[in-house]
Amino acid sequence: MTMIKVDPFRSFDTVVRRMGDVFDDIQRGGIRFEVGEFSPRVDVSNNADGLTIHAELPGMEKNDVKITITDGNVLTIRGEKKREEHHEEKNYMRVERSFGTFARSFTLPDGMRTNSVNASFENGVLTITIPKEEPVAPQEQEITIQ
Repeated sequence: MTMIKVDPFRSFDTVVRRMGDVFDDIQRGGIRFEVGEFSPRVDVSNNADGLTIHAELPGMEKNDVKITITDGNVLTIRGEKKREEHHEEKNYMRVERSFGTFARSFTLPDGMRTNSVNASFENGVLTITIPKEEPVAPQEQEITIQ
C-alpha cells in the first residue's frame, strides 16, 4: 500500500477557492455546478463576432468531454479527468493534481446562434465559439386607419 501524506489545510483552501468562484460566477451572470474535485479554469470573451470559451483540460482527450446546450441558452461542459494508476514503487512526496467528474454551465447572452456552435480541442485546451445572430434592421409597417 502506498502512503500518501495529506495536507489538512488543502481541503480548506479548496473550499475557500470554490466559494470565491461561485460568487465570481454569480457576478458575471453565469451559473455553474461541480460534481467532483476537478474544476477546469475557463476564459470567456465576447467580441463583435460572437462568444468564445477557452477551457483548460490538461491530461484529457476530446472523447472525455461532452458539450450541450439546454433551455436554448445554457451551455454545459461535462467531463471526467481520470486518475492515473498509482504504482506501489512510487513514493509520492506530494500529490496536488485534481481528478474526477466535472460540469461547468454558462448562461449565454441573447442574440447567440446556438445552432452554429463550433468546438475544437488542442493541446489540452477546449475552444468553443458561438457566433452572434446577424442584426435585423428595424422595419416599418404602415397601419391602415379604418
